[in-house]
Amino acid sequence: MTIRQLRNYIDGRFEDGVSTFDKHSPVNGQRIAQVHEASRDQVNRAIAAAHRALPAWAGLSVEARTDHLLALADGITRRFDDFLQAEIGDTGKPVGWAGKIDIPRGAANFRAFAELARTLDMESYMTDTPDGRQALNYAYRKPLGVVGVISPWNLPLLLLTWKVAPALAFGNTVIMKPSEVTPSTATLLAEVADQAGLPAGVLNLAHGFGPDSAGEFLTTHPDIDGITFTGESATGATIMRAVAPGVKPVSFELGGKNAALVFADADFDAAVDGVTRSVFANCGQVCLCTERVYVERPIYERFVAALAARARDMRIGWPLDPATEMGPLVSREHREKVLSYFALAREEGATVVAGGGVPVFGDDRDAGAYVQPTVWTGLKEDARCIKEEVFGPVCHVAPFDTEDEAIRLANDTRYGLAAAVWTQNLTRGHRVAQAMKVGLAWVNCWFLRDLRTPFGGSGLSGIGREGGRHSLHFYTEPTNVCIKL
Repeated sequence: MTIRQLRNYIDGRFEDGVSTFDKHSPVNGQRIAQVHEASRDQVNRAIAAAHRALPAWAGLSVEARTDHLLALADGITRRFDDFLQAEIGDTGKPVGWAGKIDIPRGAANFRAFAELARTLDMESYMTDTPDGRQALNYAYRKPLGVVGVISPWNLPLLLLTWKVAPALAFGNTVIMKPSEVTPSTATLLAEVADQAGLPAGVLNLAHGFGPDSAGEFLTTHPDIDGITFTGESATGATIMRAVAPGVKPVSFELGGKNAALVFADADFDAAVDGVTRSVFANCGQVCLCTERVYVERPIYERFVAALAARARDMRIGWPLDPATEMGPLVSREHREKVLSYFALAREEGATVVAGGGVPVFGDDRDAGAYVQPTVWTGLKEDARCIKEEVFGPVCHVAPFDTEDEAIRLANDTRYGLAAAVWTQNLTRGHRVAQAMKVGLAWVNCWFLRDLRTPFGGSGLSGIGREGGRHSLHFYTEPTNVCIKL
């Protein structure tokens, strides 16, 4: 088996790292790549290269700059199979998910932000002056500068391009630091940029870890102009401390302990389908996934039985099998974390209605990072398994009696990312969705995204919003120009 070499990309050249570390498959534990860890000097040189490239890149016409973005999108599409194999190799996710969501969205992000950059209007106002004349005010937006993009392991290409695309579209230069767990598609993106002729220094790649590695070198560097990060809330807090001395802007999309509210008047089958997807999609490793399900009491028992049946019937298998519904967790290390919550739930008094353990296959997958899709009931609302994010294929289901109670239960969390409401009463749908203390609220659906809408959360779920025009507010800085006429 050929072991891929995943190198850093600095100032238009691929470079070996100061050291290497191995990447193992979450499917069977086999070594699949050797990753070159960037040194502090390499990160420093990447930032310096990005600064050198910034004036010319920002000075390009919008059309010329976005032509480069469209070339990146075309490059991802042209190498679709390479990206698909890399994503599956790193994460173990089923081909049906990666092939329909991760890779297409990676290309779509570049196209969407290219279109947005080409069609943005300018904020302007006419103002009356004290002497009876008028003044024109307009906000001239300039790139933020050199942006550090730190992306997570759950949706590696999708969430990397979600940040890289608007950063480049609005004239910034970028240093990418992907998760050390999923380094492959970021390396492929650097290859696509190199092949597409993106100017040297505009897009750089530094592999490595967080503390005393590329992540720390990037976030503590005085010449970084901003950091955008998706990942764990605790890591976000660490980055905030790192950038605080320089008072650098940050955009954080962090964790979630998301709720779904299922009312008795919901389309029962649609709600079961939707909650099944929102709990178990990508093995529960999506920041938007549901971990708390509240069901109106008249349909509670029936709903628990139906959801548990769906969990028990879920096809757990090889990622390249089109019939596979759920693959492994991203690593055996992460599986240990999830299994610790499975054990904690039992200690806290949970009834395990479905799952709760590790599947046995009798083949190479037994060396992978698989767990069973799991449904709990019976926990108190102050239990740790109700309050803390597990980030695995698991949920707790509890009953409620009134709409007010459902809203109170859903909002009783330090997170504030997403919620889903299932009801056929449209008035209630609007009312309850608006009452959710979250950044995204879905009614009778989940994970349905329009890339122009704001994305992000509050509390432990993050700072700021990205998406559409909202990305403009982070990746650019306005100068108000006032001209007396």
